[in-house]
Amino acid sequence: MKKPEILTFGCRLNTYESEVMRTHAAGLDNVVIVNTCAVTAEAERQARQAVRRAHRDRPDARIVVTGCAAQIDPDRWAALPGVTRVLGNREKLAAESWSEAALSHGNAVSDIMAARESAPHLVTEFAGRTRAFVEVQQGCDHRCTFCIIPFGRGPSRSVPVGVVVEQVRALVASGYREVVMTGVDITSWGGDLPGQPSLGQLCRRLLALVPELERLRLSSVDPVEIDDGLWQLLEHEPRFMPYLHLSLQAGSDMILKRMKRRHLTHDVAAVIARARGLRPDIGIGADVIAGFPTEDEALFNETLDFIAGQALPYLHVFPYSERPGTPAARMPAIPMAQRRERAARLRAVGAQAARTYHAGLLGRPLRVLMETQTSGHSEEFAPVRLADGVAPSQAGRIETVRPVAFDDNGLVAELP
Repeated sequence: MKKPEILTFGCRLNTYESEVMRTHAAGLDNVVIVNTCAVTAEAERQARQAVRRAHRDRPDARIVVTGCAAQIDPDRWAALPGVTRVLGNREKLAAESWSEAALSHGNAVSDIMAARESAPHLVTEFAGRTRAFVEVQQGCDHRCTFCIIPFGRGPSRSVPVGVVVEQVRALVASGYREVVMTGVDITSWGGDLPGQPSLGQLCRRLLALVPELERLRLSSVDPVEIDDGLWQLLEHEPRFMPYLHLSLQAGSDMILKRMKRRHLTHDVAAVIARARGLRPDIGIGADVIAGFPTEDEALFNETLDFIAGQALPYLHVFPYSERPGTPAARMPAIPMAQRRERAARLRAVGAQAARTYHAGLLGRPLRVLMETQTSGHSEEFAPVRLADGVAPSQAGRIETVRPVAFDDNGLVAELP
């Protein structure tokens, strides 16, 4: 019997959901599951390529396509050669979708906008990973002009505290020492729950109820939704990792307004300054879109200057990608070659910020979660690898190391 093969594209939430499907589909023979992403046209292209490759390499395999791209346009994916079934984002998480009988029942894609709950799932293993992801929230109520994801994920809905605690306890019992809270818009967590608790309250409760959890980390956060509880944890709780990844998208106020983001550059600058004031060595990342429609050279330079001025070491930069059905897709477009060139310039600024940041960590003891025998990430999410000649460690261990050098790939460290 061939165990199901899962090909995952996109975000950490998809990674989590792939593990849910791995459990549900464990009894199926000769199945390939493609968990798609719809954030960019490139993400969709890669998923389509994976479907075609799977059909070519395993023509007898049954291919099931799911994820955001499949939710948004199921017929397009169902038409690809070798595809047996298309499942929506709700259906893919239901155990009954993964029986032999269900595979022959055709596509199952319900109206995601009608979803009102985030069903609990117990995941105890992430294949090949030393840190675990926990879904705390699903969907998004905002309508940024460039983004199609709300139509793939539905409205925002929160996972109750007790379910999150149960999930984390199970993961810690399985040996995981670091957990990453993930979702589509995690800082909106609690808005649909009784009393409307905040994400900071969830984190505090989780750390109190699971004292054996060593490290808690957040995935991407909205800069204007960081609540007081999160700031207090960042200042006082050593198990709450000193790293923020901001959903920034641009460093020009005009472009941010055209994106219908809820922050301006001064809001982001204030968040960064506050974070560095509380934890001077904090690692900070950001998502940035290059070449958004109407972005002329002057507006791009505003973003470039803002990013350079904030010295953000961990940038995730990608050229703007039209998403059919979104308002931005109808705006005056920037040529793709120009988008890519601007993305390269932003990445170069980020690479310089990373070198400066890593230089400032030299000689300081860092606690690194080893992801292989020789490499991992520090609490600040700095990439670290052991120097040549240093005896290897063990994946899953937390080592205290001393950085002695850095290069374009991160820090080089020795064990004490």
